[in-house]
Amino acid sequence: MNRQLEDGERVVGTEVLHGGSTAEMRRLTVGAPDGSTRDLVLRSFVAPCHRERAEDWLGREVGALTVLAGTGVPVPGLVAADPVAAHAEHPSLLMTHMTGRTVLNDEGVETRVPLLARQLVAIHAVRPAERPPKYEALTTADTVVTPAGARTAAWAAAIDVIRGPAPPYEGRFLHRDFQPGNVLFDVGSADPAGARITAVVDWAAASWGPADLDVAHCSANLALLHGPEWGLRFAQAYEAAGGVLAAAVSERRYWLVRDALASSEEVRPVSRTWREAGRPELTERAVEQRLDAYVTALMDATADDWGCPPPQAGEPRR
Repeated sequence: MNRQLEDGERVVGTEVLHGGSTAEMRRLTVGAPDGSTRDLVLRSFVAPCHRERAEDWLGREVGALTVLAGTGVPVPGLVAADPVAAHAEHPSLLMTHMTGRTVLNDEGVETRVPLLARQLVAIHAVRPAERPPKYEALTTADTVVTPAGARTAAWAAAIDVIRGPAPPYEGRFLHRDFQPGNVLFDVGSADPAGARITAVVDWAAASWGPADLDVAHCSANLALLHGPEWGLRFAQAYEAAGGVLAAAVSERRYWLVRDALASSEEVRPVSRTWREAGRPELTERAVEQRLDAYVTALMDATADDWGCPPPQAGEPRR
């Protein structure tokens, strides 16, 4: 750490940052001889189960922060990285501190969703000289966890959807964990309409794949945080912001269902993280019920619900 500081600088304060589920985050206040200070953030993979993948995750994050520097996408500046703990106690990444904070409450969601959509469109517009690794699906038909009391017919149909091969797609630069917990907002204004995004963080899963998959991931998180209807609305907001999704209903459903079902395996840790962040009503059971309602809504949705263009004459609806 010290080798990354300027001459005469030293760490004069530390603060644990909460909200991350795979890495420990600390805000470091660095003091200079002239009395000025600056803030850095140290991201460290401490748990043995996460250290195993730390080199891959940190490699992806270093690549993403390097690619995105100067693009207009608000991301932390890369200071240093030690993916294999050659110089630090744990695999770590040091970056600049970004202003703002995550906002997970229901108030103002109707204002934040278009901002999230526009930001994701900007991310997908990035064309890196070197592509990051291909996306990971995160679930299979055999690992889905159907919640107790769920509508079994809808879940069986949803699981059948992802048994088939992935639809063809045009690759895009993906965040792969783009969701409200990884977006910082300026909350200086008491008026939710005055919100603006100050940073997109946690690029450890940066990938190459379909834009639909990033949209599906954010949609699932919005559905569980704010209600199933927000999952469908996010796809509409993404298109309204200029984003392009799969044209066929069957293809949109595939990606949306795939990431919704992946959420079934993470209900316990995700709901705990949200409760710790100030949403005590989001118990494990409450999140399961929202997920059930969302999966059912996805299986019932039509082309009109997603704003898909109508098929051309003689072309069947898919």
